[in-house]
Amino acid sequence: MPAKLRNLGGAEVVGILARFGFETVSRRGSHVKLRRIIHGEKQTLHLPLHKSMRRGTLHSIYRQALAYIPDEDLRRAFFTS
Repeated sequence: MPAKLRNLGGAEVVGILARFGFETVSRRGSHVKLRRIIHGEKQTLHLPLHKSMRRGTLHSIYRQALAYIPDEDLRRAFFTS
């Protein structure tokens, strides 16, 4: 059975990304900017802080985070087993 994208809210996604070293650097309205610096490279992600996010939005955030975090690590947090 294929893995299914979990229902996550903005605060949960921020918590997941915080485990990988991302920190909140700014907030404007219902959106937040997360950043981490690895070997002098700034890695930035933007995401909404909605109570519940649509699957397309979650999948987009997941794909953006894959640029910085290995798939095997990130998949466990975003998908059911």
